[in-house]
Amino acid sequence: MSIDQRAIVDPAARIADDVSIGAFSIIGPDVEIGAGTVIGPHVVINGPTRIGCNNHFFQFSSIGEIPQDKKYHGENSRLEIGDGNTIREFVTINRGTDDGGGVTRIGNDNWLMAYIHIAHDCLVENNTIFANGASLAGHVEVDDNVILGGFTLVHQFTKIGNHAFCGMGSTISKDIPPYVMVSGNPASPYGINSEGLKRHEYSKEAIRAIKDAYKIIYRSGHTSDEARQYLRPLAEQHPEVQPMLDFLNRSQRGILR
Repeated sequence: MSIDQRAIVDPAARIADDVSIGAFSIIGPDVEIGAGTVIGPHVVINGPTRIGCNNHFFQFSSIGEIPQDKKYHGENSRLEIGDGNTIREFVTINRGTDDGGGVTRIGNDNWLMAYIHIAHDCLVENNTIFANGASLAGHVEVDDNVILGGFTLVHQFTKIGNHAFCGMGSTISKDIPPYVMVSGNPASPYGINSEGLKRHEYSKEAIRAIKDAYKIIYRSGHTSDEARQYLRPLAEQHPEVQPMLDFLNRSQRGILR
């Protein structure tokens, strides 16, 4: 374990043997940090927080602080962070609340650039990229492989499906289905994330089917119920379409139009 002598680490914190902690960082009680994790200088981590292995926290990030929610009055809630995440300068990630199940959760291999804010009760899955200044309000769900452009703002209780792409400065107040590209203030859909799908080795046939599904949802004039009816046979032929159908079924705010 490499802990700078100027760091402050609570004796109750559980820290793996090979964790590195930089100067002037503060690690509170009820914090667990897994093997291979690097904590830079001037990082503050409060608990209850569990951090997995091989994460890298850069200077001035604030992790596991109490929620920015007036309804929070000291209830026991927590933050869970998986493995292999990069968390850059001035990132803030808050713990959960009773209203949101008591937990904020970050998955694995996410890349959170400077000045990101992730509020209470958010659920961020794996392999996402959040560019500088993007912010999630409370209770937001972000699926795998999502990209948020710089200064994207996401309204509370919004869901963003896997492989969605949000352009710089987007303001998002409705759910975004998988694979869809959006941009603007307020954000509007602009087709599917074809380049992202190619990078993840989706076949040409799968991408064509996803484009057809996009047209059913956004270009046909169908209601959401009608779109689901047309998507079902397409999803039976092309499994890649199934996540879009599943997403429509679980959307509560309604999808972005």
